[in-house]
Amino acid sequence: MQPPRERLVVTGRAGWMGMGRGAGPSALGFWPTFAFLLCSFPAATSSCKILKCNSEFWSATAGSHAPAPDDAPEFCAALRTYALCTRRTARTCRGDLAYHSAVHGIEDLMSQHNCSKDGPTSQPHLRTLPPPPGDSQERSDSPEICHYEKSFHNRAAAPNYTHCGLFGDPHLRTFTDRFQTCKVQGAWPLIDNNYLNVQVTNTPVLPGSAATATSKLTIIFKNFQECVDQKVYQAEMDELPAAFADGSKNGGDKHGANSLKITEKVSGQHVEIQAKYIGTTIVVRQVGGYLTFAVRMPEEVVNAVEDRDSQGLYLCLRGCPLNQQIDFQAFRAGAESPGAHRLPAASPAPSAPDTFPYETAVAKCKEKLPVEDLYYQACVFDLLTTGDVNFTLAAYYALEDVKMLHSNKDKLHLYERTREPPGRAAAAGLPPAPWPLLGSLLLLPLLPVLLEAT
Repeated sequence: MQPPRERLVVTGRAGWMGMGRGAGPSALGFWPTFAFLLCSFPAATSSCKILKCNSEFWSATAGSHAPAPDDAPEFCAALRTYALCTRRTARTCRGDLAYHSAVHGIEDLMSQHNCSKDGPTSQPHLRTLPPPPGDSQERSDSPEICHYEKSFHNRAAAPNYTHCGLFGDPHLRTFTDRFQTCKVQGAWPLIDNNYLNVQVTNTPVLPGSAATATSKLTIIFKNFQECVDQKVYQAEMDELPAAFADGSKNGGDKHGANSLKITEKVSGQHVEIQAKYIGTTIVVRQVGGYLTFAVRMPEEVVNAVEDRDSQGLYLCLRGCPLNQQIDFQAFRAGAESPGAHRLPAASPAPSAPDTFPYETAVAKCKEKLPVEDLYYQACVFDLLTTGDVNFTLAAYYALEDVKMLHSNKDKLHLYERTREPPGRAAAAGLPPAPWPLLGSLLLLPLLPVLLEAT
């Protein structure tokens, strides 16, 4: 058996802290870290639209940090547009670190480029980097290490792929095909290994309800040898970008950059990310007002963690902690009782004003999910707890993603839910933490590297 691949080393450059108003052009090498900081810290509220402001500025400037003299007026116009966007979202971004970082960064850039605060604010199209050769395949000189499957030709067996998905209220299918319905409100790590991190934020669907759904998703692809630079992808409700946080659509400037690519399948609704250097495919969708996540990943990559035995917070690998799991069987028994049109008092979530009667929920789910498997059951559960018919589509597309991504076609449909025994679940899970604190703790290991000057 081959040893795990070389562990990634996350590198970065100093950000705003090493940059004063008199900084010269060399101080402007902050862009990779700037994008990482702005997009990695959890937003104070889901209505804070600083991500939209960041993306628009990056799209307008293509990440240019040293514009030519002829471009200076356009660069200043883009900065003024950026500043205007931050002012519009100021009220909902109080206490948000990314927002305040952006505001101070704009002031620094305006000072360095002698930009006036008054002037045109239309976003220009500055010089952009030429597209990498080949839209549908890696560059011809891409090293073999940047194509996971090709690097297996000297091995005895082909890689074994696994699947994890999160959708709906929310329902989790782990890499080991366990299926759970969980609360997990706030920010939780979905994947955390040597190659990438995925964090989701789940918010209540209805006031006072335990029903939650995914409102925010952050994916960090760590830099890897000569293949890709570190890239951050972030999506929120009503914002499903077709690019990374820095405006790019591939892995950067390295030879194997095209081994990491984003493809927009349906505008604003369906994005696919191919990370061929680690044999991974990620599908992100917006269905109704919420996000779904699905991934296909080799077992070798799944298990590439520092200390698997002590790593409790990794939902796709460990499943939800016991105290976050919903007893679906008890809920189903109450919902199926004769004449049950509302959720029973002991159910995991209070009844919403417009939830469906059980018979109506069953009929609607049968239209899209004729097989009475766990995806069908999840659909019924979500209609009963939320009253939002869009959750029918969330379950439907989650099953479609399984059909596309799962390597074992005999396991497309699952019928028995998984609820861990107390001892095992307690070892695997941790009690819920306030989500801003949890999100910050997840980033602490990266801060020393980010703050180290190069």
